[in-house]
Amino acid sequence: MTLNTLLLEPIVALVAGILILIQPRLLNVVVAIYLIIVGVVGLAHHFPY
Repeated sequence: MTLNTLLLEPIVALVAGILILIQPRLLNVVVAIYLIIVGVVGLAHHFPY
């Protein structure tokens, strides 16, 4: 099973939201990780495997 971008981004956003609800102090870390993941996934489309 492969995860494509359309499935990966909502899952990452859901996990990030749950982590922020559980421990609000993680907000900066969770947002930074989310932005890095979205950026890497977005750039992955421009490079062949």
